[in-house]
Amino acid sequence: MADAVPVRCPACLRENSYIAPVFPCACGSPVTPPLDLAGPPEPLTHRTWSDSWVAVRCTACGRESEWPHPELGCGSCGTVVQIPVHPLETPEPVPGPEPGPAPGRTGEVRPPQRTAPLRPQAPAEPGPAHAPPATPPAAPVPRPAFHPVTIRTARDAVATAALYLRWLGFQDVRQPDGRPIPSAAVDLRAPGLVAQVDPTTAPAGLRAVECVWLNGLTASATSVYFALAGYTQDARTRADDLGIPLFVMDLTGMPQPVNDPADALVGGGA
Repeated sequence: MADAVPVRCPACLRENSYIAPVFPCACGSPVTPPLDLAGPPEPLTHRTWSDSWVAVRCTACGRESEWPHPELGCGSCGTVVQIPVHPLETPEPVPGPEPGPAPGRTGEVRPPQRTAPLRPQAPAEPGPAHAPPATPPAAPVPRPAFHPVTIRTARDAVATAALYLRWLGFQDVRQPDGRPIPSAAVDLRAPGLVAQVDPTTAPAGLRAVECVWLNGLTASATSVYFALAGYTQDARTRADDLGIPLFVMDLTGMPQPVNDPADALVGGGA
């Protein structure tokens, strides 16, 4: 697991703690985007799919793959920023074998050097989730870690939000049938829950937050909002006043709480 690094929000200048995501290479080795902490984070005001991916080279096998660009939602103002990444370095050409002696001359021909084969990595030891419980059966079992799903489409964003709500403890989270419309928020419902997911590239505004609050009030349920592009300041202030948990999702599929009600929901669960 990568170490946490400080990232300063360019909007409110708050310093946030950020841990770079780890992706699985096809060879089985972990791949982490090399963060360029000397470069300033860029506010994400308009999301394009081409700019949302970054090429990363596996240090074990040398394979180059496209992975989601590291992003962070500010815990103070809700601004979503992209964290700079070092570009791929062009590998130096590997010299070929030395030519043998000319015909008719005697000499020793050295065979080309062979690189040692990569040793397969030992299987990872089972984590605490697979270890036998050290506490009595009556003790509460800690919630396992959430396993995110990479977001590439609007449907992926809705599916990730539904998985996260189930991880929080909400039962029977239902998604609407059919493909979600990219220009509109999508409803998710469960007993005691009304949630909306905004898969668009514009920050969620005041009206969106008030609408999900009214829907939750009508259903006597908890209101939760997920957004890909963060929230306007008016929306954040209103959500704090109404006690609505706000989450921002990056393309790795890991929702991040951006206000106190969201932190309380993550800590206590459904």
